[in-house]
Amino acid sequence: MYLDSASELKMEKKSHRILSIDIMRGLTLFLMLFVNDLYEPGVPKWLLHTEGSVDGMGLADWVFPGFLFMVGMSIPYAIASRRKKGEATMDIFGHILIRSMSLLLIGVLMLNSGRINSELSGIDRNLWAVLLYISVFLIWNAYPQSIVLKNLFIGLKLLGVITLIVLLVIFKAGEIDDPSWLKIEWWGILGLIGWGYFVAATAGLFLKSRFWPVFFLWLFFVGLNILSQLGLTEALNFLKPVFGVIIDGNVPAIVLAGLTVSTILTNKELGSKRIVVVITILGFACLGIGFFLRNWFILSKIYGTPSWAMVCNGISMLVYAFLFFLIDVKGVSKWGLAFGAAGKNSLTTYLAPDVIYFICWGMGFHVFLYKQEMNPLVAVAGSLGWSALMIGFYILLSKINIRLKL
Repeated sequence: MYLDSASELKMEKKSHRILSIDIMRGLTLFLMLFVNDLYEPGVPKWLLHTEGSVDGMGLADWVFPGFLFMVGMSIPYAIASRRKKGEATMDIFGHILIRSMSLLLIGVLMLNSGRINSELSGIDRNLWAVLLYISVFLIWNAYPQSIVLKNLFIGLKLLGVITLIVLLVIFKAGEIDDPSWLKIEWWGILGLIGWGYFVAATAGLFLKSRFWPVFFLWLFFVGLNILSQLGLTEALNFLKPVFGVIIDGNVPAIVLAGLTVSTILTNKELGSKRIVVVITILGFACLGIGFFLRNWFILSKIYGTPSWAMVCNGISMLVYAFLFFLIDVKGVSKWGLAFGAAGKNSLTTYLAPDVIYFICWGMGFHVFLYKQEMNPLVAVAGSLGWSALMIGFYILLSKINIRLKL
């Protein structure tokens, strides 16, 4: 059984868990759900994504890199947890590989759910998507440790694998005279997370999360991002269909920024207040570098410019420094219990709402009335309410042992 949030908080305080990491990860997830749900014609532009060719950014342009930053921050603690269980370095690396490939696979499948031709495939696209998500949950769910139910859980995993294989076999996109199968046009949100996680987790493992090696690796990927934007990585074009996210440098640089900050947190020689000061200074430095780079590169999430990445890193560092001071130094944490719970199992929180979307669309349920509203207050309030409801939905799922763990 899962503990309630209050009990979890008490146990975490005793174990000196850094609550601000879970809470900020949960907050970024909440904002991701919020901006993804917004009815764009009815809300202010500063909440939305800025067009790729426009020099600027809205809230939605920070949310995803904010989450990537938190992925990096979590890595040293995940590795330390596995080491405490007695896992060897190569065993941990094997887990990193499997987790990364799982994120890539799920990301590609999610993208292709929008391409399916229902007539060619013989199945409604919404039903195909719902079955896809169900199979993902069956395969990657963290089932409870139970000798009595062990065979049942194995059977559920096998059912998920069979379902996924059938979905892949019947999948057809395109037109009758020109059918096609799965395509990797880009890796999707989860795929980008997978590549960034792979680079940063591998670095954290083999560099042992030491500040200076991680810091210089972060700078290396910032430089790689600059070279890529200048068109100076064309010699590596033959690798880009698969490793393009790494060669571009943008996503790995953001995740490595989080890993760098996490190495500051784990520095036992620094007191809590000094940690806040150091992260704050680093945050302002990133903002300064970002606006300096703006002389050559516009702020653009779509293009993945180094100026945008550094500005986003600066914002993430300043927000985290404030939350660390508020939550872990001052102990003001009760307000973030729900966000912290969602942040512990971010993949479940992120994917579960999509199941509801596809069910509603497939059944023709018109429940998202606020998504047709031109009134900004109604449109924004509706999406905020939806995001809060989905955080509660995850907490409900966790209580019945439904939570993804790659």
